Amino acid sequence: MSDFPSTDATGRTRLAHRLLPMTGRDPDETHRVATPLELLFDLTFVVAVGTAAHQFAELLAEGHTVPAVLAFLLALFAISIAWISFSWFASAFGTDDWLYRVLTMVQMTGVVIFALGIPALFHSVDEGDHLELRLMVVGYIVMRVAMVLQWWRVHQQSPRFRAVSRAEILWTLIAQVCWTVLAFTRLPLAAVVVAVVAIGTLELLLPVLAQGRAGGTPWHPHHTAERYGLFTIIVLGESVVGTAASSGDLLGGVDGTRWTADAVAVIVAGTGLTFGMWWVYFATPFGDILARRRGRGYLFGYGHIPVFTAVAAVGAALHVAGLHIEHHTHLGAVAVVLALALPTGLYLLMVHLLHTLLLSTADRFHLLLLTLTFVVLAAAVLLSVAGVSVAVCLLVIMLAPFVTVIGYETIGHRHQERMLHELGHPTPG
Repeated sequence: MSDFPSTDATGRTRLAHRLLPMTGRDPDETHRVATPLELLFDLTFVVAVGTAAHQFAELLAEGHTVPAVLAFLLALFAISIAWISFSWFASAFGTDDWLYRVLTMVQMTGVVIFALGIPALFHSVDEGDHLELRLMVVGYIVMRVAMVLQWWRVHQQSPRFRAVSRAEILWTLIAQVCWTVLAFTRLPLAAVVVAVVAIGTLELLLPVLAQGRAGGTPWHPHHTAERYGLFTIIVLGESVVGTAASSGDLLGGVDGTRWTADAVAVIVAGTGLTFGMWWVYFATPFGDILARRRGRGYLFGYGHIPVFTAVAAVGAALHVAGLHIEHHTHLGAVAVVLALALPTGLYLLMVHLLHTLLLSTADRFHLLLLTLTFVVLAAAVLLSVAGVSVAVCLLVIMLAPFVTVIGYETIGHRHQERMLHELGHPTPG
């Protein structure tokens, strides 16, 4: 019988009130769901994602497109790596005992410190003469000290996963030392760029280096898929925030009761686009796929980085659209529409691509849906070039995810069921 906290038939967690050995959880455990602690942990990332999206929108509205994009990509990459590191560990070894909770709290503190350093990153990239990473790296140090201590528990208490934990500790420390040296050493900007790319690549390869020869960890496919789905919803919340931010100033009257056509269009477009993106994501049963394709876990895990980035960018772009309609931005109409169309297209492309690569099956119907999606997005851009108002173009972009929604609900779900059937039954962990 497992010593780990389990869940009953209703999904409620029976918490551990004593220290439990980190020997690895059952990857086939029934009724495995995200814990309240994991949900609380995710909420700290709301601060980080929201700060990055806000800084991106502000810089983009000023017309500083290249610095805004570069800083945003680096910030979302760092946010995603930190969240992924904790989530996969928790799926495999989460004990929910008091020490696990305390170390998770330390990690949450690190996330907040990291978030406080994001504005300085954007400012430094906009200045163009250096890269300010010190406070962000301090946040990472706090997070990773806690993460290393978690892995040390595994090393001490689980002979089966001792090699994995030792490798995880080693490569995590190497990556963190590299970031620390980079952040606190004044290097030429060209050298900094090369170092960021090199260390970023090391971060992406860390699971391969740590677990390739030592073996994997007992992560739970449905639990992992649920965690990613919940984090996607959290990031989608930035689109709701962007919608509210972009429409707030468009409401007329002291009490905001005199609605303009632009305000209505922005609210409908922002809400509809967010809802459509949500529908598209959850049309794919990632948990069922991972249960049959555990070997595709790395692809699933790190393939979500551009998904998270695109979703957060959509929220920021909605904010920029509102600023443009209120004449508070230096961007032209075409640039504003592109700022929303591009991340929307990237998001839909990545969800389709993950579906295809995880199932190892190219489907012509999905290719048709993607083609029609890009036609809709291109139409929105062309309309803006022709002088059509940004508000109308936003409504056109809103239609893009519903191409997939309609396609899936009419025909695509049968294609998907056939693909899953061809994969066979889930593979035991």
